[in-house]
Amino acid sequence: MTRIAFRLVPTALALVCAAGGLEAQPQSKQKPASVEATVYLSPTCGCCGKWADHMKAAGFAVTREVTAQLDSVPARRRVPLTLRSCHTAVVGNYLIEGHVPIDLVQKLRKERPKIAGIAVPGMPAGSPGMESPYPVPYSIVAFRADGTTYEFGRR
Repeated sequence: MTRIAFRLVPTALALVCAAGGLEAQPQSKQKPASVEATVYLSPTCGCCGKWADHMKAAGFAVTREVTAQLDSVPARRRVPLTLRSCHTAVVGNYLIEGHVPIDLVQKLRKERPKIAGIAVPGMPAGSPGMESPYPVPYSIVAFRADGTTYEFGRR
């Protein structure tokens, strides 16, 4: 009986360790790398800062580039004039113009459509950064490099 026990103990110990018992080391929980977002905004616009805060709260690594001459930002020059708002962000290869809801920025990154970016023209009440007790419906518009557009979402 001693020989059998002597042979089974190492096997039993190996099984316990493999199952996460005795010598199990705690797993380090690393956060996934943040997605970088550069937001170009005016020094006098508070709502743009609030939108950048929404991005940061959603896990984006936000860099704020404050400029008094927003139209001189090269990325902004790719946004059609009719879609421009009060700030421009660059997330990966996409442009995000204005107060775009974060879930649609995430949808854009997940689906990866062949577009230049998405925009919320103007500054609609109730959009992220433009919180209001009186929200208005608005469209989120996708735009391509050739200037064509389509509705990407609606709020």
